Formats: sequence, C-alpha cells, structure tokens
Amino acid sequence: MPCRAARRLHKALGRRGVFLLILGTGKTCWGISFLVTPPDDDGLELLTSLCSLRHWSWLWIVCGLATLTSAFLKVGRDKLGFLAALAPPIVWATAYTVAVITGDYSRGGFVAVWYLTSHVGVIMWAATVPEYSVPPAPRPQRGKAA
Repeated sequence: MPCRAARRLHKALGRRGVFLLILGTGKTCWGISFLVTPPDDDGLELLTSLCSLRHWSWLWIVCGLATLTSAFLKVGRDKLGFLAALAPPIVWATAYTVAVITGDYSRGGFVAVWYLTSHVGVIMWAATVPEYSVPPAPRPQRGKAA
C-alpha cells in the first residue's frame, strides 16, 4: 500500500513538485536545526550583527515551508517556491562573501561558492526544467504503416 500512495503522490506532484517537496523539507529542517542547536557563526558576522542565528533560522523555515507548499501547485504557479528556495542560500552566500572581503573569514569564499553552485545554481536550473521535456511518441494511425 505505501508504494501505491508514493506513486500516486509522485504522479500528482510531477518532477518539479517532487524537487520542491524535497528542497522545502530540507530547508525547513535546516532552519529548525538552527533553533535547536545554533552552529558557530564563523563567517556570518554580517547576519549576526543584525540578529542571532536563531532569528535567522526563521528565514530558512519560512522559505522552506513556502517551497514545500509550492510543490502542490501546478507548473507555472510554482514560481514562488523556487524564489523562496533561492532566498536563504543567497543571503548566506552574501554573508560569507562579505566575510572574505572584510578579512573576517578567509574560508568564506569557498563556502559562498558552494552555496551559489550547489544551492542557487541547482535551484535556478530546476526552475527551468519543463515538467515533461520529452514529447510523447506519435500514435500510429489505423490502417497506415508506421
């Protein structure tokens, strides 16, 4: 039974929806982890000068929930989910880039590039992938040779 339900959910969501569902779940969990056990703030001084990482966790949580919710929308209406998914990694990449420029965190450049490629780049690519990129094969007409 669980496999049938999973297949039905996958069919209802489509490829883009499944991607948004996974991404939204991950971002929400990542944000909750900042609430439960805030990590070191190395390289995030730009953010922590404004408020604590516990407060910044809500950026991940809210954007994660928006991304997750958008998974259930039809293609074309799911743009908000992709935009919401972009916000946290762009903010983190910006903070790490500033930390490199100011000399606060020399490793920040590598972390910023990681956020920009493995998060922002992948999200931007996935947002452009059509739901069905391979057109269905034409059906042969009756009485005509294929």
